[in-house]
Amino acid sequence: MADSFIKLTRGVPAPESFPASQLIECAQAVLSGSETGAVLQYGPVGGYLPLRQHIAQEAGVEEKRIIIGQGSLHLQDMVAKLLLKPGDLVYVEEPSYDRTITLLRRAQARVAGIALEADGIDISALEKRLKAGERPVLFYLIPDFQNPSGSVLSLEKRQRVVALAEEYGFWIIEDSPYRRLRYKGNEISSIFGLSPGRVMKMSSYSKLIAPGLRVGYVITPPEIVASLTQYAEDTYITPSYLNQAIVIEFIRRGWLETNLEKLKALYAPRLESMLAALASSMGELATWSKPEGGFFIGLTLKARVNASELLARAKQANLGLTDGRGFFVSGGGDGFVRLPFCALTQEEITEGIGRLAEIVRESG
Repeated sequence: MADSFIKLTRGVPAPESFPASQLIECAQAVLSGSETGAVLQYGPVGGYLPLRQHIAQEAGVEEKRIIIGQGSLHLQDMVAKLLLKPGDLVYVEEPSYDRTITLLRRAQARVAGIALEADGIDISALEKRLKAGERPVLFYLIPDFQNPSGSVLSLEKRQRVVALAEEYGFWIIEDSPYRRLRYKGNEISSIFGLSPGRVMKMSSYSKLIAPGLRVGYVITPPEIVASLTQYAEDTYITPSYLNQAIVIEFIRRGWLETNLEKLKALYAPRLESMLAALASSMGELATWSKPEGGFFIGLTLKARVNASELLARAKQANLGLTDGRGFFVSGGGDGFVRLPFCALTQEEITEGIGRLAEIVRESG
C-alpha cells in the first residue's frame, strides 16, 4: 500500500459494483425476445418506448417529454447548442462540474458562477445579480450531492430559485445523477417536482447500474420538447435501443432497487472512512463538506497553496489529484480538492488522505 498509486481523481463507480451476471441475463432476454428486431434497428430518437414510459410514469409526465440519449452530458450539450446563442449568459454553481463548464463554453456562452454555501448556492448573491439586470438563459444545478463539492441544496433554496426562475424567465437544468445514492438522512423534493414546467431534469443509469450502458435522459419542458427532439434526430439519428432495452429489463425484474441497496451498503462505509480520515489527519489544515450520499467530498485548504505545486507534490507521493481550478469559472480553486471515495477501498482512502495531509503540511 505504501508504494501503490492512489487515484483521488475521477468519480467513477467501483468495478465490483457492476451487476455483470444480471446484465448478461437481461441482454439474453432482450435479444431472444419478440422485440429483437426493434432494439437492433433504427428507431424514434426519443428512445426505447418502454423505458420512456417508465421514466414518464415515475416523473408524472407525458412520455413525449422524455428523451433518452447517450448519457446526460450528451443531452446537456444538445440543450446548450439548441438554446444558447454566442454571448448568452448561463449561471452555474461555483464550483461546478468541469465538463459541463467546458461544453457551455464551447457553445460560446458567458458562464458565471454563483458561490456555494454549506446548503447550496448563495441565494442573496443570485438575487442581487438578477435585480441588477442580468438575465441568464439557463441555470445549471446539481442539487443533490453536488459534483464536486458534495453539497445538497436546501429545500428553502430550491423553492427560492424556482420562484426566481419563474419571475425572471430563465430555465433550470437539474442534473441529478447522485440523487438516489443517499446513504442516510431524508430526501428533499427535487427542483423538478417544485416546477415541472420550468425545469429540465436530467439523470442517467451510469451511477445506478453501469456507465458503459450510456443511458441518460432528460425530461423536457413542453415548450422545447419538439425542437430538442428534432435537434437530436438531426444529430445522431437514433440512440442505442439495445442498451435502453437492457436497462428496462433490469428494472422490470426488480433488480434496480436491489442494486441500489447493494451500492449503498458498498459506498456508505467508504464515505464514513473518508470523513474519519479527514477528521484524523486534516482538522487543522482544511474544511470539508460532510455529505450523506453521492460520490464526493469537497475539501478547501486553509493555507494558500499553488495548485500546480500541489499536483506535482501529490504525483511524487504516488497520489493522483484533480486540478481544483477546473471547477471554478471566475478564477480561484487553488485550494480546492475534490475527493471521490466510491471506487477506493477503505484502506486506500485512509492511506490517500494521510498522504494528502503530509503533502499539505510540507507545502506550508
